[in-house]
Amino acid sequence: MYSKHNRLAGLDTLRAFAIVWVMIYHLELLLPHALQVPGSMGWLGVDLFFVLSGYLIGSQLLRPVVHGGHLQVLEFYRRRAYRILPAYLVVVALYLFVPQWREADRLPAAWKLLTFTTNLWMNYPAERAFSHVWSLCIEEHFYLLLPLVVLLLARARKQAAVIALFVLLFAAGIVVRWWMLHHAVLTQPEDDQWIPMMTRLYYPTYTRLDGLLFGLALATVRIFKPAWWKRMEAHGNGLLLAGLLVVTAGMAVFQFDYPSLGAPAGFLIGFPLVSLGFALLVAAAVCPRGLLTRRLRGANVIAALAFSLYLTHKSVAHVDALLLPRLKDHQDWLAVCVYAASCFAVAAALYFCVERPFLRLRDHRGSAARADVEARIDPAL
Repeated sequence: MYSKHNRLAGLDTLRAFAIVWVMIYHLELLLPHALQVPGSMGWLGVDLFFVLSGYLIGSQLLRPVVHGGHLQVLEFYRRRAYRILPAYLVVVALYLFVPQWREADRLPAAWKLLTFTTNLWMNYPAERAFSHVWSLCIEEHFYLLLPLVVLLLARARKQAAVIALFVLLFAAGIVVRWWMLHHAVLTQPEDDQWIPMMTRLYYPTYTRLDGLLFGLALATVRIFKPAWWKRMEAHGNGLLLAGLLVVTAGMAVFQFDYPSLGAPAGFLIGFPLVSLGFALLVAAAVCPRGLLTRRLRGANVIAALAFSLYLTHKSVAHVDALLLPRLKDHQDWLAVCVYAASCFAVAAALYFCVERPFLRLRDHRGSAARADVEARIDPAL
């Protein structure tokens, strides 16, 4: 057996890595060349977040069911609302009422932001302000539908039925992407294919569920097949190595670049491949022994701030560039220090002033420490 505290260390590391990778990707044009190279694949950090969410939130819902309890759907939605909405609505208000906060000129309509449908009706590339909210929209849609999937898993007691359900869901994603690629993207004139590629293949929920499903599948194995999981726990470093190899293979399918029509296989098998690799890394992170389970200094702090960092980092860097134009003209390490300091300062303010108080309110019978722990292990992208 291993302690809950030790179990969290690897997840903190993965979550911290994911948010830093995403930030470098979003800000790469403002950073030195040495960071632009690794940052060019930082868009995959979102897929790592998806796997973490699928695993952790799936575990929370599945565990009571397997022990004979009832699925408390309303309680699940209440806790999700306390976790997501306060910080998110504060940032949405900044985008709506403080134009200087926007990193681009045009913002999606307020109704899209408030209904988490920006990724489904995205006016790309015109509405670029707060465009990264597309991934949070997918998370919210997943939370909305997850109780239904959990009920299906709970009723499908036979192993073959559970496997068939996951195979069907994974295959459906590939088929949908294939259909969109050949009927909604490649049918357009070559010069006009980029926009439908983004709006029909990259951003929609129905094409980007691979990571969440792999995370949920991992949680299902842990909850329903404890013997399988115990055998996996003995191979933490093997899972880590396998995960890194599979993620690298997935990146190779994308030709180590952003998804494009020059590498169409990425849309079909690249997303499932990197998601499988990240699922192996998550499994390695919760094993009792292994390199990934070692506590990395500072990772818990970055992990705790991850949601606030995700919401604010692009706008904070934009404001930095407005106040200090030299930063944009000189892509040096001083700029990195300024961006890092300001992004973490704003994220910390949002976390301590908004996130943590509402987590305490949600868990009013618990302690602040309990709320802080859940903030770290409960990823809200």
